[in-house]
Amino acid sequence: MLARTLLTEARFGALAVSLPDQTAPYVSRVATVAIEGAPHLLVSELSLHTKALTTHPDCSLLIGEPEDRGDPLTHPRMTLMARAEIADKASLKETWLEAIPKAKLYYDFTDFVMFRLTITNAHLNGGFGKAFHLEASDFAN
Repeated sequence: MLARTLLTEARFGALAVSLPDQTAPYVSRVATVAIEGAPHLLVSELSLHTKALTTHPDCSLLIGEPEDRGDPLTHPRMTLMARAEIADKASLKETWLEAIPKAKLYYDFTDFVMFRLTITNAHLNGGFGKAFHLEASDFAN
């Protein structure tokens, strides 16, 4: 299934959050790894998106990147609507570093925390004319 492939192969995405003192969404690029079917984020507590997630855990994550050739709008991408919760960073270290080895440089910094995103629903755009609404159950193992 295309949605599962996008989820498991994504190593970064655009995270949209709600800042406590703003009305417009705030978007930032974050690293992501799907662990047990859920996207996880390793982020610094110093960043705006982390502060936003601790205040308002509802968020969206856009994954899927255009290839080098062709119209970027014809390449698959998916927006995940989710709720963030703190995950056990220590227990996920091996899995995270296997997927993103360069994170070894900062993984153990004390200001970095791990969030698990519980998907509530999603919008899959498989390319021109191929859009689908997905429910959380579509991502169940």
